[in-house]
Amino acid sequence: MRRVYALSAFIPVAIVLEIANAPDTAVFFAAALGIVPTAQLMSDATEALAARSGPGIGGLLNVTFGNAPELIIAIFALGQGLQEVVKASLVGSVIGNALLVLGFAMGAGGLKRGEQAFNRDHARVQSLTLLAVGAVLVVPTVVRALAGGSLPGIEEHRHHFPGGLEAVALAVAVVLVLVYAWELARSVRSRTGRFEPVPEEVQPEGGVWSVRRSVVLLAVAAVLVGVMSDVLVHSILGASRSIGLSPFFIGVFVVGIVDQMDLALNIALGSSVQIAMLVTPLLVLLSFLVGPHPMALVFNGYEVAALLAAGVMALLVTLGPRSTWRQGAALLGVYAAFGVVIELA
Repeated sequence: MRRVYALSAFIPVAIVLEIANAPDTAVFFAAALGIVPTAQLMSDATEALAARSGPGIGGLLNVTFGNAPELIIAIFALGQGLQEVVKASLVGSVIGNALLVLGFAMGAGGLKRGEQAFNRDHARVQSLTLLAVGAVLVVPTVVRALAGGSLPGIEEHRHHFPGGLEAVALAVAVVLVLVYAWELARSVRSRTGRFEPVPEEVQPEGGVWSVRRSVVLLAVAAVLVGVMSDVLVHSILGASRSIGLSPFFIGVFVVGIVDQMDLALNIALGSSVQIAMLVTPLLVLLSFLVGPHPMALVFNGYEVAALLAAGVMALLVTLGPRSTWRQGAALLGVYAAFGVVIELA
């Protein structure tokens, strides 16, 4: 049994605290810890189903459910009108994977083995894709800034934009989803796995789970993630005021990493690409149906810098066929620097 499942004790704790109208800070951190095992259960069930389904369908399952916790949390936040928190958590997920997770993987592996070999071509394609998609996502922000328009502040949880920017966000979202769907269909047919994370071999106790058990556990995990997400989102603003951190900081450095469990290069880069190229545009489309206002793809300056830095750093550390602890340290250093800058801003 994975040790992370010990955190399941926080699931009923978070629910009881929410019902008892406990302080938002206690509710928030209990819910954040409760999401960790539910996200891990969803990941394990998905991997077990993928192992039973063959390479093509397995890759599709990993893409569909791989970032489901982020999507579920963000949908609840959109329903509360916390659009800037949603964007911050998406950016946090991207840099959490590309800088934090990848940094730990390279750093820990480098200290243990000296050097680690990886598929340079595959990693370079993913890092280039991440950089390109990041550039596309920040184009509306650049256009608005050049036109003299205001950008969201880090203390805001929603910012109203002209309808034209919402239309631009809709167009960008549709294009990204269509491109992702085309590339996914091509990779599933050819079994190249260009955009989906490479799954780890999952061997739960008793061997690989049966299809029925995997489906049941996946459904249970999805429900629990939804419940914990609802509790988490309702306590964000109160918790941010109580502990003196902006909703933006919490979105990037708490919500953005609570469900990041895997330490593998392909998974880290693949998940970052999925968040930027699939989850973000899907949330833009859903925002027209959920919440008080559609979500415009206009980021604050810190988010723009973080997206571009994540793409550039991922590209730089995957230029060669091997990595060392120094590359991991560089990634972790950039991630820590963003945390310090945002906290002091």
